[in-house]
Amino acid sequence: MDYVIRVFTDPTELPASAWDELLAAQDVPAPFMQHAYLAALHTSGSATPETGWTPQWVTLWKQDQLIAGAALYVKTHSYGEYVFDWAWANAYAEHGLPYFPKATCAVPFTPVPGSRLLARDARTRQALLQALLTLARRQDLSSVHLLFTSPDDRAACQALGLLERQTVQFHWHNANPQGERFRSFDEFLSSLSQDKRKKIKQERRRVADAGVTFRQAVGTDIRTEDWDFFYQCYERTYLEHGNAPYLTRAFFESMHQHMPQHWVLFVAEREGHPIASSLIAVQGLDTAEAFAYGRYWGALERVDCLHFDACYYQPLRWCIDHGVHRFEGGAQGEHKMARALMPVTTYSAHWLAHPAFSDAVARYLERESAGVDHYLEHLADRTPFKRIAPQ
Repeated sequence: MDYVIRVFTDPTELPASAWDELLAAQDVPAPFMQHAYLAALHTSGSATPETGWTPQWVTLWKQDQLIAGAALYVKTHSYGEYVFDWAWANAYAEHGLPYFPKATCAVPFTPVPGSRLLARDARTRQALLQALLTLARRQDLSSVHLLFTSPDDRAACQALGLLERQTVQFHWHNANPQGERFRSFDEFLSSLSQDKRKKIKQERRRVADAGVTFRQAVGTDIRTEDWDFFYQCYERTYLEHGNAPYLTRAFFESMHQHMPQHWVLFVAEREGHPIASSLIAVQGLDTAEAFAYGRYWGALERVDCLHFDACYYQPLRWCIDHGVHRFEGGAQGEHKMARALMPVTTYSAHWLAHPAFSDAVARYLERESAGVDHYLEHLADRTPFKRIAPQ
């Protein structure tokens, strides 16, 4: 295959139109892989060498045409990834070996499945992955990690012998037992078992009885003062846990300016004053395959069950009203099943340069995968939906 490899250390130098055109042709073109989103992470100071995310975007070019690309980062830590490899890093350290720096192909701070190896076809995708591994060898990196991959990514990684890891997320699907989309939030509630339906109604009543109401803003209707208030809430969530927020206010200003159509904001108010907010991302509205993604939340006042209403019930109601096919609830959270977000398997792929450690991790992942399968079987017995007697 005749191509030239170019590595970009500044994402803004890569032509946005070429990147987005290539992304649109992939099997899972999630909005977080758009050039505007990734560039905003860099220019806002959120994902930069200073925060431990050094861009090494690997691209393949045929003449002046971009035929493949991957947002690769050389990292000095494992924060903001949501596929946890701290035990691997500790094992390296115990044997006197450096685990960092490593290479991660992912969207920083964003545990959403999507295409990672952007390419025009399967052969080019494998060539791109091989270029990532070659870069890692030449820079003496310990490993390469592709996180929350798509089916096409998985096929390329399997073809080159990378190790595969499974994790579990919880997603809601807009479908009643007959496979039809819900016509209302009440119809959705009626599909649940009595105890789950009762619990959700009780939680929503507690919020309403506390005098809390919600308003929503979509796209360009989200005002600057709304973004300012949201960031107060978002920042508070991190500070309450003793951490600085991953994303800066400048990042969300970039979303306001360059990707407003992808955001829906829910604001909780009491006595005319905002007290909490949650922000979801959306893609493909007004199409048959519209998706929504739960992203961020925070509150300035404590109200019992407010988190559940702001992060699940308000977004799910909005999704039903707007014909959204799926709502992805994000990383972890078995409690989400009680809100009808069901378990799904997500995948990552891993290459480790050290042969002995690669073999050890392969054995570990085999045991872990069996545990994940058992966990999913256990969760399947805990469905929140009504059980339909066989005919």
